Amino acid sequence: MPFGFFYMDYWYIVLVIPALIISMWAQYKVKSSYKKFSKVLNSRKITGAYAAQAVLSYYGITDVTIRPIGGNLTDNFNPKTKVISLSQGVFSGTSVAAVGVACHEAGHAAQHATSYVPIKLRNSILPVCRLGSTLGLPLALIGYFLGFGLLVNIGLILYAAVFVFQLVTLPVEFNASRRAIAVIEETGLLYGDESEGAKKVLKAAAMTYVASMLVALANLLRFIIKLTANQRRR
Repeated sequence: MPFGFFYMDYWYIVLVIPALIISMWAQYKVKSSYKKFSKVLNSRKITGAYAAQAVLSYYGITDVTIRPIGGNLTDNFNPKTKVISLSQGVFSGTSVAAVGVACHEAGHAAQHATSYVPIKLRNSILPVCRLGSTLGLPLALIGYFLGFGLLVNIGLILYAAVFVFQLVTLPVEFNASRRAIAVIEETGLLYGDESEGAKKVLKAAAMTYVASMLVALANLLRFIIKLTANQRRR
């Protein structure tokens, strides 16, 4: 019976809920780490904006601007506009956390400037990922209810792009953090325990991307198992 698809979803319990718990734990860790080290001021009293500029200068990047943006932990780099947007607490903050986050975003700018392959790959699959997140599951469900196996497979392939995007994001984020820490230590932006604090903040942030990948994988496996199993029983 088609509507049996919506009955007790054991695979959601087995696969997705554990992944969601890990994701919530990762979100808690990044917020708590940022909160802790946002209270630790760096000895040089440099701001996040200054630190981001130091990374850009280290890589000889002159066409990227840095500006403040509203919100908390809304920091990002837009490669199209070549703008690093830093939340106010990071832009003008002088904490260890502010320096770490700012340098991480500048690390993304450095990736684009040096043609870092994983980030080029991630950008190339972004349109497919957006299409997959919007149409993948609806197409698979429509194919399931109509008994059209090919449509189910097309939908699942599109939906798989979401997982692939999350997977490719991992080396991009880890590399941006490595670049940030390398510049921090080589140029002396932070000293000793300050540098270790920045590492902890960036490590916690990186774990949120690992958790997102696990959630995407869990959902993908769940729908593959449910849709293909129900097709075989027909």
